Amino acid sequence: MAKFEPVQDWAEDFEIFDPEFVRDPYAVWSDLREGGCPFARTERREVTYMPTTYEGVRSIAADTDTWSSFSITVTPVPQSYDANGDRIRSIIASDEPDHTPERRLMLPFFSPKAVEKYREHTQELCRQLIREFIEDGHADIAEQYARQIPPRIIAAILGIEPEMAGEFTTWVQGALELGLQDEEIREHYASIIRKFFLEQIAYRQENPGDDLISFLLDAELDGGPVPMPVIRGNVGLMLIAGIDTTWSSIGSALLHLATHPEDRQRLVDEPDLISTAIEEFLRAFSPVTMARVAKHDTMLGDREVKAGERVMLTFPAANRDPAVFENPDEIIIDRQHNRHIAFGSGIHRCAGSNLARMEMQVAIEEFLRMIPEFTLDDPESVTWAGGQVRGPRNLPVTFPVRRDI
Repeated sequence: MAKFEPVQDWAEDFEIFDPEFVRDPYAVWSDLREGGCPFARTERREVTYMPTTYEGVRSIAADTDTWSSFSITVTPVPQSYDANGDRIRSIIASDEPDHTPERRLMLPFFSPKAVEKYREHTQELCRQLIREFIEDGHADIAEQYARQIPPRIIAAILGIEPEMAGEFTTWVQGALELGLQDEEIREHYASIIRKFFLEQIAYRQENPGDDLISFLLDAELDGGPVPMPVIRGNVGLMLIAGIDTTWSSIGSALLHLATHPEDRQRLVDEPDLISTAIEEFLRAFSPVTMARVAKHDTMLGDREVKAGERVMLTFPAANRDPAVFENPDEIIIDRQHNRHIAFGSGIHRCAGSNLARMEMQVAIEEFLRMIPEFTLDDPESVTWAGGQVRGPRNLPVTFPVRRDI
């Protein structure tokens, strides 16, 4: 674990990888808001700003004239280029005029109708995973359940064998979680991902199938084939953005249910409420923070921002803002007014939100159907990842042994 200089002033020198902040960032954001700090600042790694309010995050996301999506990681990392010197880019890391037509290209693959064809597969996957530990009476459901679902669904979408799931999660952790603090680790796993998709693309060029890679190879953009840097960027995005985020969301929801038996029992008794509860879990435990880079000198409140400086889109902070959400730190599973931005805001709002919601819904439904009673073993045994994506990595629970399923 990296060592950090202790934070003396979160308003002027914040550290997003501080272990206590990773464990509970909400207290820091609340203190900053109450102290009249809508935009915290740090010079760790490079000058970066951190909004603490809903309005601050929304306004930055909407202002694409000022803020570029060229670099969306919460710490600066080198860009990837192909052999021709063209930047490998995805729809979340592109600006206009490229962004809109490239996003439009991807959306049909993630429409509600398109996502539904994976529901039955997801249901059977969840049941199979639960059967592997239901007779034990205990499990680490972050590791043995939540972590296992998204990579297998992503594999199905990409037309890749589900046995790759374990490698996928290792790669994503290396590139996105550990790699943001260690350049050597990041480049090691980033190079593995690049090589893997080059091989997969080459194979689909000769053996097309019913999968996202084949779809992009056969699609047209502006009257011609989709540029290879765009294909490479967006299939890589599926892996990077589609695994850690949903894994974290499922784990956070199950952590809440393991520690709030009244909510758990209510969802068991009222399964129709699960879809509403999912929106509240997304609001309260929003996993993702993105970044933008200033195109020119500008202002954030009374902060002077120079061109090239970075700002984080702290969606989790925005979704706990008391100016927008009543009792924001209380998880209300039947909350009716819930304008959360867990999936982002503006033109870069998550294209995969329908898929993430479906996976969360099925994961929770199937878990509660097969294991309606479960409790957290020890709060101190829960570990967290933070930075770009925050979520529980270990979540040991105990439940009654069942041998009838």
